Amino acid sequence: MYYDIIGDIHGCNATLQALLEKLGYARRDAVYRHPERRVIFLGDFIDRGPQQRAVLDTVRPMLAAGTALAVMGNHEFNAIAWATPDASGSGFLRAHSGKNLDQHQAFLQAYADSSADYADAIDWFRTLPLWLDLGELRIVHACWDRHVINRIEEARQGSNLLDDALLESACHPGSWQYAAIETLLKGKEIALQPGVSFRDKDGTMRQHIRVRWWDREATTYRAAFMGPESARTHIPDDEIAGDHLVDYAHNAPPVFLGHYWMEGTPAPLAENIACLDYSVARPGGKLVAYRWNGERRLRREAFVSVERLEGGD
Repeated sequence: MYYDIIGDIHGCNATLQALLEKLGYARRDAVYRHPERRVIFLGDFIDRGPQQRAVLDTVRPMLAAGTALAVMGNHEFNAIAWATPDASGSGFLRAHSGKNLDQHQAFLQAYADSSADYADAIDWFRTLPLWLDLGELRIVHACWDRHVINRIEEARQGSNLLDDALLESACHPGSWQYAAIETLLKGKEIALQPGVSFRDKDGTMRQHIRVRWWDREATTYRAAFMGPESARTHIPDDEIAGDHLVDYAHNAPPVFLGHYWMEGTPAPLAENIACLDYSVARPGGKLVAYRWNGERRLRREAFVSVERLEGGD
């Protein structure tokens, strides 16, 4: 089976449909289908963009019909935690703070008229696996860390799905479950030097950076930084103290990521690693896919993209 892997959509449904059609998928009986291929979605279906419900209306029938697979993104995890009361019953697993509300407002507003539809969407998010290992290729939202995956599989009797216990523990900083979900869905992160910070794409001051966890040649904070190129100049070029890497061999199966808000012309990060998140929810961004035909070494020419449809979304 050959796959078209699609990056973070963030509520941009018209752009998603344009990309599916460019890839040769046609809508029949409310499902986008291809005679020979399937889609794999990298998560982050929601938040930011204007067509929250419409994206799920496109994606969910594809998964139900078997024309697509998907993994969970950090935005789906956050949505589940936002909707789930904590053990005390006095709050929620994700704090309903002003900052968190601002990030999640587009999704909440889209479902404000139907608590039943909202609950159904949250329940569907919980069916999304945290990763997919298909043998010849691997799918995860942010970081493929075999040690983390093994520990979750051990705790979950081999499952790659979120359950109540994992969800609860993963919302408490300091637990191994919290660190595991942060790694898989948000990426490997290291602290900057004391007193050093930078402002991220949302304007939040950060003292930590996400890093190129596979790149042994990236030995400074600036070189190791994984995120928008526009932020790189704010990262110090000092050498990193300690180990910031995850072992991912050059001959391992290709792994596809979302999450990182890349910029510029899509290209592999390494010969067997590709990020497909190219900031579709931002003006000037694009939605990106990779047409995988079984190759072990990823190719620039296999990336397919459409520019964000400013009026259509």
